[in-house]
Amino acid sequence: MNIDQQILSKEDLEKLKYLNNPKVMKIVEEFTGILKPSKVTVITDSQEDIDYVREMALRTGEEKKLAMEGHTIHYDGYYDQARDKENTSVLVTPDMKMSKVIKTKPREEGVKEVLEIMDGAMAGKEVLVRFFCLGPLDSRFSICAMQMTDSSYVGHSEDILYRSGYEEFKKLNGSDDFFYLIHSAGELDARGNTRNIDKRRIYMDLKEERVLTVNNQYAGNSLGLKKLALRLAIYKSNNEDWLTEHMFIMGIKPEGKNRISYFTGAYPSACGKTSTAMVPGQTIVGDDIAYLREWNDGTCHAVNIEQGIFGIITDVNPKDDPFIYEVLTTPRELIFSNILIHDGKPYWLNMGKELPNEGMNHFSENWRLGDKDKEGKEVEHAHKNARYTVRINELSNVDPNLHNPDGVPISGVIYGGRDSDTSVPVFQSIDWEHGVYIGATIESETTAATLGQEGVRKFSPMANLDFLVVQLGQYIQNHLKFGKKLKKVPAVFATNYFIKENGEFLSEKVDKKVWLIWMEGRVHGEYDAIETPIGYIPKYEDLKSLFMKIFNRDYSRDLYEKQFSIRIQKFLEKIERMEKIFAGEKDIPEAFNTVMQNQKDRLLAYKEKYGKVIVSPFEIL
Repeated sequence: MNIDQQILSKEDLEKLKYLNNPKVMKIVEEFTGILKPSKVTVITDSQEDIDYVREMALRTGEEKKLAMEGHTIHYDGYYDQARDKENTSVLVTPDMKMSKVIKTKPREEGVKEVLEIMDGAMAGKEVLVRFFCLGPLDSRFSICAMQMTDSSYVGHSEDILYRSGYEEFKKLNGSDDFFYLIHSAGELDARGNTRNIDKRRIYMDLKEERVLTVNNQYAGNSLGLKKLALRLAIYKSNNEDWLTEHMFIMGIKPEGKNRISYFTGAYPSACGKTSTAMVPGQTIVGDDIAYLREWNDGTCHAVNIEQGIFGIITDVNPKDDPFIYEVLTTPRELIFSNILIHDGKPYWLNMGKELPNEGMNHFSENWRLGDKDKEGKEVEHAHKNARYTVRINELSNVDPNLHNPDGVPISGVIYGGRDSDTSVPVFQSIDWEHGVYIGATIESETTAATLGQEGVRKFSPMANLDFLVVQLGQYIQNHLKFGKKLKKVPAVFATNYFIKENGEFLSEKVDKKVWLIWMEGRVHGEYDAIETPIGYIPKYEDLKSLFMKIFNRDYSRDLYEKQFSIRIQKFLEKIERMEKIFAGEKDIPEAFNTVMQNQKDRLLAYKEKYGKVIVSPFEIL
């Protein structure tokens, strides 16, 4: 390896040689030459090496200690607070078929551009060479991933979020079957934030199974192992007949019964994903990304590729999020980002207590209420997309199978959407193919408070649209094929916590526990259901019993009727929207179109049979 020993020490060179992997050596040599760091440090699985990264984050000022033991704060640049969709592209070759919703760039052009921007981006800085495992160790689910970064905050975050994989790389026996991710925060300003944001680039190179990202610090742009590697895994899985999904994994435990049933769930933003995964009395395996494969016995198993949570902290409060709030307010290794710090204590938006009107935040070291940015916009106490990074095993509701190399057997899949006037709170699909249709037609309705226009429905198949790197038709076909090859197919359910009447929600936040327990009971054949054109809905008597058992609360016939009436016309309008969307996509499977047409036919038959556009569940024969 032709790297000066003043940059790469003999000890670090030996760490690389130990892996006996020519591709690893080639990557380090190539990108050291491009990025031009002053020092290369190789990090193994040893606690000493991992501690080095955490201490480096404090030494460089990327993180600062807070009053509570183990807590640190990191700030991204004021204009680097979220995923940068504008400068994020998938690099493609002419033979790669992509849906029109995917932002792409010709591979040759994109690689040339980003490497030119990367030239010298690490001058005067130390680069960390990291090795991780996406998924449990010693698991056939998992994928090895290599990272080079000049950000110790990124490195520290990855140590919390992912399993160390240096020894896993050794087990590759020289194979080049791994992802690699190159990141540089680039030139920094006086506060240590990225300066050249106009040259920010986040490129996924599918052909090389790599991510090249520069001039950014926000974890969604710089932690290649997260949503960036998600794209690489989606491409890989859709060409290898397994599933990479934007899903939580949770265990549902009905009271009084000695069993646990594992479910995955996909929900677009603001549709209840985290609150569902954190329902009291249940367990959590993962909150974000899952790999699903066929197991030896023909069942579906899933693993969480992560071991930590990079969660939105806004609105986390002791009443609605007791598990998370406890973790955030007690001593442990934890990184806050982009919140307010006053007297060494953390504050975030809507945390359930009064916030100080001065302190250090994402805008300034000495922020005061009323301060405005250069656009004249008043700066809030903390950023709405502020985050916390913590290991899942810090949560009291962590599932014991978090690190099981075999994953967990999946009994059910939940797809959550958000609409005020169409779907019922919970229902079950007719079969797997119908479940794929439900997942592929998820919609999330906006509110006046967020976008200024209420009722706009955003289409998000499997809550994964932002991360697709294959044609939508191929993605759907892969789901259909996956279910067909299973001997025991998971049941598929849909939830909607946001049905309204006269502008008021018909469900309480806590009611989702009842829907979960009903779903779990359905997979064990414990509850009958009413067959409707949209699928199977709960019977009133079963829900009444569950509400009393779980909450000691009466559940009225009137409320049940309002929640579970089949709004035929609204569902027909949704199908009309879907027909237009899918008509613009290539290679949509005929089986999918058949399921959608059958759904439409059933609704029209109901409309004719009952002579109305809304049918009460008590009327259904």
